[in-house]
Amino acid sequence: MEELGIQELNSEQIEELCSIVEKTAREYVLSKVSPKRIEELNISVETEGTKPVTLTVDVGVYLSPLMKEFDVRKLVDEAVKKGFTSAENYLRELKCHFKK
Repeated sequence: MEELGIQELNSEQIEELCSIVEKTAREYVLSKVSPKRIEELNISVETEGTKPVTLTVDVGVYLSPLMKEFDVRKLVDEAVKKGFTSAENYLRELKCHFKK
């Protein structure tokens, strides 16, 4: 992710960032696959540092055997991308608030 030039994040902002990323990735997966077809969905979001903040997003999806033809790798990759996009949007929004 590019350097956005924001101030150091506090613990509340880091917690909100992780929450937003997790929610976005989860919503993406559930928008593509019925919850009835998901046997297990694990999403973890970790941060390291505060300036710069390093973000790690892991998505694990185990689908019903009925979904054997479904491209799970693509689903996971897109969920991670959506998560990073939401993180970038949140950080850009913070940057705007810091300038005021």
